Amino acid sequence: MKNLPAPFPPLVAGGDGLDRYPDQTPDLAVRMAQVYGVAADSVLPVRGLTHGLELVVRLAARDGQAVEAPDAEPFRTLASLYAAPPAGAPVAAVILRALGSPEAVAEMAERVAPALLVVDEGLAEFADAASAATVISAHANLIVLRSLSLAYGLAGARVGAALAQPQTLARLAAVLEPYALPEVSARLALQALDPSRMMESGERLAAVRRERERLVKALGREMPVEPGFGPVIMARPGDPEATITALARLGVAAESAGERVRLPVSAKAEVNDRLLAALGLAPAAGRPHRTGQAVRDTKETRIVCAVDLDATGPVSIVTGVGFFDHMLEQVATHGGFSLRLACEGDLHTDPHHTIEDSAIALGQALKQALGDRKGIARYGFVLPMDEANASVSIDLSGRPYPVFEGAFSTPFIGDYRTDLTAHVFRSIAEAMGAAIHISVTGVDDHHKTEAVYKAFGRALRQAIRIEGDAVPSTKGVL
Repeated sequence: MKNLPAPFPPLVAGGDGLDRYPDQTPDLAVRMAQVYGVAADSVLPVRGLTHGLELVVRLAARDGQAVEAPDAEPFRTLASLYAAPPAGAPVAAVILRALGSPEAVAEMAERVAPALLVVDEGLAEFADAASAATVISAHANLIVLRSLSLAYGLAGARVGAALAQPQTLARLAAVLEPYALPEVSARLALQALDPSRMMESGERLAAVRRERERLVKALGREMPVEPGFGPVIMARPGDPEATITALARLGVAAESAGERVRLPVSAKAEVNDRLLAALGLAPAAGRPHRTGQAVRDTKETRIVCAVDLDATGPVSIVTGVGFFDHMLEQVATHGGFSLRLACEGDLHTDPHHTIEDSAIALGQALKQALGDRKGIARYGFVLPMDEANASVSIDLSGRPYPVFEGAFSTPFIGDYRTDLTAHVFRSIAEAMGAAIHISVTGVDDHHKTEAVYKAFGRALRQAIRIEGDAVPSTKGVL
């Protein structure tokens, strides 16, 4: 009965199809191949990097051979799961944890052949070095392991990949247990690796690298530090246990590593500032940036939107509707805030869903960034563009109320439907929780449309401006 479906679907949201056993995840292998820059038949999805390592240990144990690996976790635990090889057993695989250049890896692969050379690249996305995957086509004994755990925030889903030549992956597959990768994990991985996510994933990784550099400089003035490759700094404080306790009081998790302490690096400066404060070091001056993010997945669109109201860049919009991208860039530029939005939509039917859902996501991200709206100016007010004149009034009250007065005679500007302009601002008003009143007059529909978006950005710039610490309402809450 192992291949028969369950007699009923699970009582969980989004559980469609989970009443059947998982397939061999061909879609995930194809997408991973695109991300990692290898052929699809050179990818074997696995349950995280540790599972990939276990397959290598399992393969060696099956053949009564040995594995050379660092004497550290998780290798020590993996080795204990299988019978020790006989004395003098040939080496089946050599495992390297450190990242190296592809040239160095290729040289090592030649040196250990015919044994497998297994390169742990679980933190590759956090480094600037090229991946060893670029040389797997030339070395049949090379296996490169990648992970979605830290680079894509999927540590709990346990998803990774073994990259190697097809005949090498066939050897690993021979010791792979049935249904190795749960369907839920495969689905989450496909969502995380969707093209609509890659721009924001890249910005997150860049933020971690920037923050790691900042922390290394700050910590290095007080104690020896080793920056490492991932979202971790190895530090040597005078009293490691006291340091861990002080960090815990401020909600920062750290781990002891002998005389060293493994410190986490967040993409958010305010989290890292808590780390510095716990160690008695001065955090960055000023209040934390107001940031917001929205992830929207439907059968019609897949969207990630991120804003930072206290940074002027980057601004990057990719929806597939060129004029709409330009209009959202106008909102961010004239609004004076960072906006990153990527959408994969059903443009083969109509741009409606892409434009509407992107507006909703933008409103949701702005609402999250505004938080309790404490200290904001709250109101914003206008913009002429040649013969066109747009008037935009905003109240960031938390109460949605859209009003749009104006008409367009041109049905399309490029692929952008002008009749959706009012719809865009209704969606933003409802998702953000704001009263947005817009009126526009003029002759040229291009000018009129652009004037509306620019005026909205300018009005928003005034309304989100910080003027103090109080909630701008006699009620004390918005």
